[in-house]
Amino acid sequence: MQGRADVAVLVLDQVSRDFGGLRAVDRVSLQVARGERRAIIGPNGAGKTTLFNLITGELAVTSGRVFLFGQDVTALPTQRRAALGLGRTYQITRIFPTFTVRENVLLAAMGLQPIKFALHRPLLSNGPIWRRTDEVLERVGLTHRAETPARALSHGEQRQLELAIALAGDPRLLLLDEPGAGLSPVERQLLYALIQSLPRTLTVILIEHDMDLALGLADRVTCLHYGRVIAEDTPDCISKNEMVQQIYLGSG
Repeated sequence: MQGRADVAVLVLDQVSRDFGGLRAVDRVSLQVARGERRAIIGPNGAGKTTLFNLITGELAVTSGRVFLFGQDVTALPTQRRAALGLGRTYQITRIFPTFTVRENVLLAAMGLQPIKFALHRPLLSNGPIWRRTDEVLERVGLTHRAETPARALSHGEQRQLELAIALAGDPRLLLLDEPGAGLSPVERQLLYALIQSLPRTLTVILIEHDMDLALGLADRVTCLHYGRVIAEDTPDCISKNEMVQQIYLGSG
């Protein structure tokens, strides 16, 4: 596995996580190539979000190793992994509701910059952070809402804002945890187009229950069941996989 860690953005080597007597993630191994779109699917309780938490360092692995960008990060805390270029969104939107859209993104853009240790300096003096903020707002289609308090956004717009916050730190690997959750069909299509438009210099892994969204975006799909990888293949092959259909899609 060490031999592959230097050529893949993410490598998981026999990663497990136990909660007491329950094994939520069971010896998961996978490799995600640079620029790849990978979907993680599976029924509720399959271990998908727990797996994301192990990748980001929000949970420690019980056993196994995690490699990011060729570096063993198994023992590194969340902020160190973020500094390497790891970004993430969550099932439940995490924003500052009383701050404006621009302020939310500005704070995220500052997060990995030295200026965060000198907050007494006027933000207006930091041109690069403002330019980055404007670029990200334009990318996700929220420029016209920049001065709107985040709490005044629709649910779909809040999802766009969360994506903007994740992009503001200029990640190299982006984890999207159920980005389409709670969205209307129109909002899901907008989000689909936004994710699809992201440059291939950015690697994306997403957890998604909307199968059309997951299979439409992914180059490869990994299916989890009871914390184990039961199938990994192209979207077309996964959609025809009998085990996936029986366990996840509910056929038979």
